Amino acid sequence: MSVNLFIDGAAGTTGIEIRDRLAGRSDIALILLDEARRKDPAARAEALNDADIVILCLPDDAAREAVSLIRNPRTKVIDASTAHRVDPAWAYGFAELEPNGREMLVQAKRVSNPGCYPTGFLALVRPLVRAGLVPADWPLSVNATSGYSGGGKAMIAAFEDPDAPDATDTAFRIYGLGLAHKHVPEMTVHAGLSVSPVFLPAVTRTLRGMIVEVPLHLHALPARPDIAAIRTLLADTYRDSPVVQVDQEEHALLRIEEVAGTDLLRLYVFGNDRTGQARLVALLDNLGKGASGAAVQNLNLMAGLGETAGLQL
Repeated sequence: MSVNLFIDGAAGTTGIEIRDRLAGRSDIALILLDEARRKDPAARAEALNDADIVILCLPDDAAREAVSLIRNPRTKVIDASTAHRVDPAWAYGFAELEPNGREMLVQAKRVSNPGCYPTGFLALVRPLVRAGLVPADWPLSVNATSGYSGGGKAMIAAFEDPDAPDATDTAFRIYGLGLAHKHVPEMTVHAGLSVSPVFLPAVTRTLRGMIVEVPLHLHALPARPDIAAIRTLLADTYRDSPVVQVDQEEHALLRIEEVAGTDLLRLYVFGNDRTGQARLVALLDNLGKGASGAAVQNLNLMAGLGETAGLQL
């Protein structure tokens, strides 16, 4: 028996990538609307209510509207927008983040898919806060660089089409300079922090991939953990995960494309015990574990299917 799935916003980048991961699967039956019916409110409402599970790949306001159109208690929802990521009525769709994460998602009716930047930040920081190695009020910063596909079709066109209205030949640019990025509340709440981190996002000229980095002054932390302690804690936290890996090797450099094209999340701990400084690094594909891969993983759990079915690992 297959699960009836409707992707609202299937023509966008995230929706297309989700469909790619579902191709050839006999356990998922897609509810499809042609171009004319896709923008028909009545047709959308019918599809939303016919589905066992809906994935919303929409702007925030459109996602909220879609949820309001569901009139039955049966249809489950995965929202890939930011609309519900700090809503306590919605389960947070990061299965590995909390000890009971998978069980929570198996039972959930409403799941908010995590953002790409928060996925890397939370994977690094949440275990440290939970273990008391980083206090909840500690002043953290997070440096993060994404491939340009993270900006959707408009940004992809700007980087790839010289005739696009906002075409650019830039190699690297920073943004979010007002320190009010929409991902910051999500990072703060789900890390268990009482003080928001300083978030420094950037985009570079590569289609996909993401580096998220959190620097720490270990000697200033109350618990004074060393690098080995942090690496061991992360390794223990994600030991049973098929998706999250903690790399134990030494590296001279890391590339943003390291896990691009996969649904993996790979974590690293670098540093210098003599100076008491550390660099915590997460590598992921912004369209993989940062978006579509996470949505498919959540879909699998909510539908009672194999957790990694359709994922690229």
